[in-house]
Formats: sequence, C-alpha cells, structure tokens
Amino acid sequence: MSLSKAILYKNLKKNKVQCQLCSHFCIIAPGERGICGVRENLDGELFTLVRDRVAAANIDPVEKKPLFHFMPGTQTFSIGTMGCNFACSFCQNSTLSQTPKETGEISGETFSGEKIAEAAVQARAGSISYTYSEPTIFTELVLDTAKTAKRNGLKNILVSNGFQSQQCLDVLDGYIDAANIDLKAFTEDFYRDYCGAKLEPVLNTLKKIRDMGWWLEVTTLVITDLNDSEEELQKIAAFIAGDLGTKVPWHISRFHPTYKMTDRPSTPVERLERAYRCGKEAGLEYVYTGNVIGHDGENTYCPSCGELLIKRTGFSSKKAGISRGKCSKCGHEVAGVGLSGLD
Repeated sequence: MSLSKAILYKNLKKNKVQCQLCSHFCIIAPGERGICGVRENLDGELFTLVRDRVAAANIDPVEKKPLFHFMPGTQTFSIGTMGCNFACSFCQNSTLSQTPKETGEISGETFSGEKIAEAAVQARAGSISYTYSEPTIFTELVLDTAKTAKRNGLKNILVSNGFQSQQCLDVLDGYIDAANIDLKAFTEDFYRDYCGAKLEPVLNTLKKIRDMGWWLEVTTLVITDLNDSEEELQKIAAFIAGDLGTKVPWHISRFHPTYKMTDRPSTPVERLERAYRCGKEAGLEYVYTGNVIGHDGENTYCPSCGELLIKRTGFSSKKAGISRGKCSKCGHEVAGVGLSGLD
C-alpha cells in the first residue's frame, strides 16, 4: 500500500489530527482512519492511501456522468479510487466505495497524475472525469491529474456527492471545469439514515460551485417511497431554480434495487415523470429522466419554443434542431459549454 502525505488537515493534541477535506471533519487518532477509509493517521500526521491507486478506469461518453450540456458527444477518461465518505445503502459502486471501511482492503493499479493525463490524450478524450467512488477522498490525485490535464488542453469533471469542505473547493477551484453533484434528497433524515451524512453541507457546496462558475448539473436518484413525494421533489426543484439558477440541468434518475436496498422495487416511470413536471413547474429549463432508455425525457427541448434540439438514446447524443449552440427555429441560446461540437 502506497502512502503519501495528505493535504487539508490540522494537528491536535495527543497526536490526533482533524481532516478538513470533507464536511465530516473527522478527528482521527493515531493508527486510525477517517470515515472514508482511505486517510490514516500515522504518528500524528495524516496520509492518503490512494494518491496513486486507480481502482477503476474507463473511456465513457460524457453523457454517462451524466452531463448533457458540457461538451456533448465527446468522450471522457473516467477514473476512481476505492473509498467514500458516504455510506449509501443504495450505492451502485459499493465494492469500490465501501470495501476499505468494511475490510480495510485498498486495491488498485499504480498511476501518477501525469500517466492518467497521458492515457486520456492517447484515448483522444476531451476531458478527465473523477468519478465512480467519491473524488473528494482522492483530492490529491485529482489535483495531480487536473494540473497536467490543463496543460494538455483537457477539461476536468467532478462527479460527486457534494460533501466537500469549503476549503477543499477552494483548493480545486481553477482546475475543475464542470461538475455533476448528487442532491440525493431534501431532508436531513434521509441523509442521516441512508447516507451517513448531512444535507446542509451539500446545499452549501452547490451554491459555492455556482459562485465559482463551474458548469453545474444536478442529479437526484428517485427511490420509491423514500424521496419521491411530490412535496420533496418540489422542494428540490425550487432550490435548484431559486438558489442555483433555472438554467442548471436537473437529472432525475431511476432507482434499481442494489447493495443493501434490495427491498424496494425499481422506481415506476410515472414517478419520474411527476418529478419532471415538478422541475418544469419550478421554472427549470432543462429537466431529464435517466435510466429509462428511449424516454422522451432524455431529450433536450428549446425552453422558448419547444423545438427538439438534441435527441438522446441512452448515452448517445444526436443533433436535431440546434446549430452553433442556438435553437434553429427561434434562435434561443441554449445553456452549456461546447454545444457547437454537435454541429
């Protein structure tokens, strides 16, 4: 197991340390690890165990992140390490995210940030995505890679639960170009009971990302009878529209039974459609239904005249009524980055 000095922590009495990377602000005794399972106190100093341990790497369509308004139609080189600062009972990548906490095991191939960026260039990707588990817990690797990526003309994407500390976001600012942040629910009870976390820090992260100017999209996994009431969906939609802006895309994703949550059925499509309506009624210009291949809710429509702009099937985007980032029918400018790449 490789060791590297961690960033963003402070020393406390009796050789304890306080990690300041995420909003848990773990106080870690010597020989112990933080909630994420991959940051360890050794003799009063904090070390990361995953600075160069890539446990997953793939070339994906950027739409898979999901990002629909950031360089659509391009490929992104996606990486992740083991570990996570959440404990979601519905985690789709639990073997990556939870294993270090459950068994102490940390695995992965050794890759430096420079090697990752080099691989992305060779793959002709337009960006690198930090994803799969939770990029906050491997921020050192994100920074190593993002700095090299920038020098090679690549964009950097964060796919995250949004539980970063404000200090962490400050460190990442200037290197990250776009983010998709999970807003898993709109109650503290849900975050506490099903994620082992809190809601308020996520809301603060979203607002700070807005202020920093990263391209932002938000995803909510809609789970049957847990976070799919009309009232809660209306609150999420109202927060996005009022606090982040009506041009921020909202992805409403369909839940399927997994990990520790196999007692609930897949989300009925009509409940996703109800969430879609809540988003549109709140004034959001771009609302999408996910994990339902072929549904009209995957497509981008002009907020002004309703023209079909981008047709999607799964993770494939095809130009329809959009040209140079504008609606071909009425000329409305579509929010996003790199939309002209579809021309």
